[in-house]
Amino acid sequence: MMIDGLQCGHFDRDSFTRLKAGGVSGVVVTCGFWEGALESLDSLGAWRDLIRDNADVATIARTPADITRAAQEGRVAAILGFQNANLFEGRIRLVEMFAELGVRVVQLTYNNQNDLAGSCYEAEDSGLARFGREVIAEMNRAGMLVDCSHVGNRSTLQAIEASGKPIAVTHANADSLFPHKRNKSDDVLRALGQTGGVIGCAAYRNITGDYYSGPIGQWCEMIARTVDIAGIDSVAIGTDRAHNFTAPDYAWMRMGRWTRGVDYGAASAARPGKAPPPDWFQKLEDLTAIPNGLRSVGFSQEEADKITHGNWLRLYGETFRKTDS
Repeated sequence: MMIDGLQCGHFDRDSFTRLKAGGVSGVVVTCGFWEGALESLDSLGAWRDLIRDNADVATIARTPADITRAAQEGRVAAILGFQNANLFEGRIRLVEMFAELGVRVVQLTYNNQNDLAGSCYEAEDSGLARFGREVIAEMNRAGMLVDCSHVGNRSTLQAIEASGKPIAVTHANADSLFPHKRNKSDDVLRALGQTGGVIGCAAYRNITGDYYSGPIGQWCEMIARTVDIAGIDSVAIGTDRAHNFTAPDYAWMRMGRWTRGVDYGAASAARPGKAPPPDWFQKLEDLTAIPNGLRSVGFSQEEADKITHGNWLRLYGETFRKTDS
């Protein structure tokens, strides 16, 4: 069993069949980046149609038990998530409403500062806003996992402190292992470990680097070094793999509607387009290499199980439930 903490792109039936062939039983899917409430509802509607049309190979998961059941049935559980809080449009009550529609993971900010918190790409991380604290409290209450993957380090630390439940960095790596604005400081990783949070280690070359994008053993070496920082209970998988993306998709993901110019996101002018996939991860089916790769760098079976699925299931159990307070 394997859970991928985040993937994105245009999923189709082939995506689900190949994910299953890769040993994946659960995956957080990206339902939006810059979209507002109405567009986000459209996206959720399209996801429901997709799952309904492919119910023999996929299902929507609202609880950890749904993921486990999907694994037993030979299906892939899609966990609905958004990479930005734009879907709330400044309305606190929409948090609960989207949670009731099945949304389980929401990132506080994407690549730009918003009315909740500071982004990793801003020159100055503004920290968590008052509205951000309100949204975190409401996400805790409604049963949504707080994601800080593209959030600035200062804002992330404040989110960890403000949240009554553990939070996640669903798709990033340690900045001390590969320096990049999208990656997280050791202070953040240690704070995740101390509070029961989880980081999903990414396989996106732009934030993983060429060395850790080599053979599977080298990527698993990165995971082992991340465990040294955050602890074995706080490290998992979040590949950030994209499905069926084309140039317009990358433009939307990076530039949305906020600029007339060119923005490269995690890429650069030297490497502007689609980043080459890791050497070990040329196709979705290659995910089957991860368990043996983890054992090859010294993890026991129990430890490998925590990284491949156990840590996500534990975190989802603590966060995917509505509470009264």
